[in-house]
Amino acid sequence: MCPDQLQQPHSDSSGQNRRAALLRLLLPIVVVIVSAAVAAWMMQSGPKAKPRPKTRNAVLVDVQPIEFGPQTTTVSIMGTVKPKREVALKPQVSGEIVKISDKLIPGGRFARDEELLTIDPSDYQLAAKQLASEVARVEADLQMELGRQRVAQKEYELLGETVSSEEQALILRAPQLESSRAVLEGTRARLEQAQLNLGRTTVKAPFNAMVMSREINLGTRVSSSTPLATLVGIDSYWIEAPIPTSQLKWISTGQQGDATGSPVRIYDTAAWGQDSYRSGQLVSLTAMVEENGRMAKLLAEVPDPLALQSSSAKRPKLLLGSYVRVEIIGKTLPHAAEVKRDLIHDGDRLWIMDDQGHLDIRPIEIAFRGQDHVLVTSGISDGERLITTNLPSPVQGMTLRLKEAESPESIDTEKTKP
Repeated sequence: MCPDQLQQPHSDSSGQNRRAALLRLLLPIVVVIVSAAVAAWMMQSGPKAKPRPKTRNAVLVDVQPIEFGPQTTTVSIMGTVKPKREVALKPQVSGEIVKISDKLIPGGRFARDEELLTIDPSDYQLAAKQLASEVARVEADLQMELGRQRVAQKEYELLGETVSSEEQALILRAPQLESSRAVLEGTRARLEQAQLNLGRTTVKAPFNAMVMSREINLGTRVSSSTPLATLVGIDSYWIEAPIPTSQLKWISTGQQGDATGSPVRIYDTAAWGQDSYRSGQLVSLTAMVEENGRMAKLLAEVPDPLALQSSSAKRPKLLLGSYVRVEIIGKTLPHAAEVKRDLIHDGDRLWIMDDQGHLDIRPIEIAFRGQDHVLVTSGISDGERLITTNLPSPVQGMTLRLKEAESPESIDTEKTKP
């Protein structure tokens, strides 16, 4: 075979390889160019989104109308129940205790002049009898002296002599008569003292009382310094309560001439429940301010604290030492609006929804601050809409809408929007 025939197949194979390599190089470039052209065409021929103006969403709120009118101030403080009357009984005579009432135990109740206990009266009965006989003897001596005086008077008249007044008094036995009368008065006084001591052997309740403690038993020998029992009066109790001096201007303590003290209500929620209370009245303001806290101290009186009378039979019992809440019904403001404390913002601001549905952060004047409410006298008007919803980011003038104005259909549509 000649050399030209061998060279021809080799050259054809080399050319095919070059074409294949060129095709592999150009094909990706062509694909990229075509893709770019298609994308550009789609961008130019596709629908164009129109920009929408940004709208600010209105915030849903609840409101309540503001109402002005006469408003009564109520001062709420805490206090402690204490006895109005308390006495530590001691005997007025000495001796052995021979009788004790079954009710003379802690918590026992006694009416006034009811017998508590008896001290052995034997010695005092004997002393009274002895003095009674002594009085009888002295009275007889006085009668005899009166007889002697009448005899002396007749003898003086028979003599018919004129003597001085001193001599006449001696003749008529005037000193002896005065001495007999003095002895009689002294003996009668000793008898009265003996009878008084005999009566004191029976110890009685000085007032309607309840027993707090008892210190003696049967057979105990007592003297005038021996404590018998501690009693507290049950006709009324006191509530002693500290109050800020700034609140005193709203109440009457009952010490301004003929004025009566402000009425009060006593609450013990833990013991009585939420709605039960006892009524009373302020009776006094103590003269000093406490060093700790600089608080004044009030006294309120609650009658029949143990609900023993028929008029208060359904009322709860007030127990000594209880820590109670005292609501004082104070003076009345003629024109004010009552607002809950949790609706006050930054100390003296209210959120008002104006007629255009915008937020108005309004400064106000607060005349009285109570425990749950404040009384506003200016800064707002009757009938304005007070916002009761808590706004997380309040801004003056922000758009609002009322929850009560939202229909169920609009709320459902709002929820289904993407």
